[in-house]
Amino acid sequence: MPAGTAPDDAVAAEKVVLAADEAPAADPGVAAVADATPDLAVGVGPHPRPWPSEGRYDPQLLEHGDHRNVSDRYRYWSVPAIVADLDTRRHEFVVAIENWQHDANIGTVVRTANAFLAREVLIVGRKRWNRRGAMVTDRYQHLRHLPAIADLTAWAAEHGYPIVAVDNTPGARPIETAPLPRNALFLFGQEGPGLTPQAQASATMVLSIAQFGSTRSINAGVAAGIAMHCWISQHAAVDG
Repeated sequence: MPAGTAPDDAVAAEKVVLAADEAPAADPGVAAVADATPDLAVGVGPHPRPWPSEGRYDPQLLEHGDHRNVSDRYRYWSVPAIVADLDTRRHEFVVAIENWQHDANIGTVVRTANAFLAREVLIVGRKRWNRRGAMVTDRYQHLRHLPAIADLTAWAAEHGYPIVAVDNTPGARPIETAPLPRNALFLFGQEGPGLTPQAQASATMVLSIAQFGSTRSINAGVAAGIAMHCWISQHAAVDG
């Protein structure tokens, strides 16, 4: 499994990466986080002394406060410590998305993969991708670049992942009723053209998402979230 994608988080807050291909260095002492809901207060202030001594805590966050978009259990934790903890609980499925047009949906796919605790996200095609929609969650998610569909197919075969393509094409089975492999590799295409013919040909199965309105399709970020949640509903332990 590849290492985490960002350096140690010795900062008091995270900043959104605006259309850039690489995350800029975070600024210590920043008091607010840019998020999808910037009007809501996020995080906690400086930790009262004495500070906890466990190695998972980040001294900069303890000193300045933690305003990142992370769950409360990870307050004041360093990025490597969070990634290490997530690695003990990751689900078996993997998500792949084609990247031929610098699609802005890829960031949303990465953020959703983090929320559903995917084992890995595979970027197929161009290595550089628009990170804006990821909202810095790529720091906590294992990412891998594969140059072409042939590389994806070889990687999936080597690691025992059946490729489950998601696209509303003729002959596709409804994802709502299809049994999903526990070790599924979900494959999504670009906004507009959808999956390339090579991607469709690589798939073990092709699934569609039921739609009832006038629009021809939904974007890849939404489709990925629906597919991952279908997997969760079949395979994950959900409290309550």
